[in-house]
Amino acid sequence: MHKVNTNRVPPVTWASPKGTFGGSGIEISEALGRNPDSTDINERHPFDVEIMRVPPGKKVCPYHSHSAQWEFYHVISGNGTVRHEGGATAIEPGDAFIFKPGEPHQIDNDAQEDLVVYVVADNPMGESCYYPDSKKWIVRSPERRLIRSAPLDYYDGEE
Repeated sequence: MHKVNTNRVPPVTWASPKGTFGGSGIEISEALGRNPDSTDINERHPFDVEIMRVPPGKKVCPYHSHSAQWEFYHVISGNGTVRHEGGATAIEPGDAFIFKPGEPHQIDNDAQEDLVVYVVADNPMGESCYYPDSKKWIVRSPERRLIRSAPLDYYDGEE
């Protein structure tokens, strides 16, 4: 058994160049030994678990859909909005929701306090994502490659 205490795992933070996107996450799977760059299933783990924190006024990431990955979310604290194909839905503590492959989504903290969300995603090999707003793809094999017709930066066309 491998055990970690999530209160002692330092968060990983991210921010886009213009500040539209940002947050932090306690990457529980990595703390438990997951190697995201490995093609060995024993090193990759079959799922990712994260405690994600989104500051007020930030979106987690650009609007996107996964080719093969499922994502489950459970709101722990704070409020926000989830953008999806059908529009936008307000979220609050206790809300749980899931996105299957092919369903575009984006989480936005449009409230005044941090939004904290527990995230579980399966970890399919050969995953790719499509970004409808910027019309680009991310291809993983397992490393990340953003493409249109030439290599792109992750936030290209998003801000």
